[in-house]
Amino acid sequence: MNIVVAPDSFKECLSSKKVANAISKGVLKVMPNAEVFEIPISDGGEGLLETILSNTEGSLVAVEVMNPLSISIKATYGILRDNQTAIIEMATASGLELLTEEEKNPMVTSTYGTGQLIKDALDKGCTKIIIGLGGSATNDGGTGLVKALGGRFLNSRDEELTEGGGGLNQLFRIDVSNLDKRILDCEILVACDVSNPLTGFNGASWVYGKQKGGSDRDIELLDKNLSHYAAIIKRDLGLDILNEPGSGAAGGTGAALMAFLKADLVNGIELILKTIEIEKYIEKADLVLTGEGKIDEQTLSGKTIMGIATMAKQHNVPVIVLTGKVGENIEEIYKMGVCGIYSIVNQPMKLTDAISGAANLIEECTMNIIATLQTFRTILRKRNKVLNP
Repeated sequence: MNIVVAPDSFKECLSSKKVANAISKGVLKVMPNAEVFEIPISDGGEGLLETILSNTEGSLVAVEVMNPLSISIKATYGILRDNQTAIIEMATASGLELLTEEEKNPMVTSTYGTGQLIKDALDKGCTKIIIGLGGSATNDGGTGLVKALGGRFLNSRDEELTEGGGGLNQLFRIDVSNLDKRILDCEILVACDVSNPLTGFNGASWVYGKQKGGSDRDIELLDKNLSHYAAIIKRDLGLDILNEPGSGAAGGTGAALMAFLKADLVNGIELILKTIEIEKYIEKADLVLTGEGKIDEQTLSGKTIMGIATMAKQHNVPVIVLTGKVGENIEEIYKMGVCGIYSIVNQPMKLTDAISGAANLIEECTMNIIATLQTFRTILRKRNKVLNP
């Protein structure tokens, strides 16, 4: 039996690689002769780099960059075996995970380090760059990123703006005369699983600002600042990105990537699945096991589960999902190719216990699933012998 194990991470609990490993262990304990293909998945957010490099032949590159608070750190990105394609995960240079709770402040955090990663990839001859935007600590509209590539954001005295989203209200003009020209010859694809516009109650600041450390007053100011930023972009560059879907991704970094780098924002999971060539495994599979931390109505919005299920359905391969929590309004998921959803929590327990024991819970849940499937296979074989002696 060929089984593809392709889960996303269980956020704040286990990486997709560790989830895949736990599922595989469960399969092989019950069905030791099964052919199991572990393919950890990311939808474009955190884990993008690990997902692609663990499923392709590529190498890690370490670079000294500025973290969100302009402190020098080592960050990594990947270059695939073609030596032309770079994989950049924004969180490694500009992510929330790099800051303590006390350090989080979207008024001053910057995307400059992500721009440094892009520049290094260009220096190494890359002509295609895939960028994952998840997990950013920033709300600067991607201005830091553009600065690292030669762009300038100036106030009325022709002085450079300070880092962060808090000073964007001082933006008077944009100078792109020294923006790195190599960008024009580079294909830039942005793995993005959100469609938020730049501003408004569904925009970058109001939706994500609080988790990045912003107070209500900060968020109100940041939202106004991004509106002003969009107006200056429209005046100086002739581009209206204010309401473009995805422009609000990563604190407005989506807007900068579209406006300054001419990047294409694409469905994250579709891009990842194509890059790692997972279809060649799914089309030969008898079963796909996938999962993520929580299944709810948001799962229908282009997340990992739906990408996997849609592809598997095209090849008539059943999909079973393991999850930490089953939410409401998930009925449509079954129409997309998922045939079963299983919670790994096997009894009432504290969240802390579920998190600490997640790997074992996933393994045990998988064992139960495979044992049940094996039982039905045995029943069907016996029935076929009776009907076709």
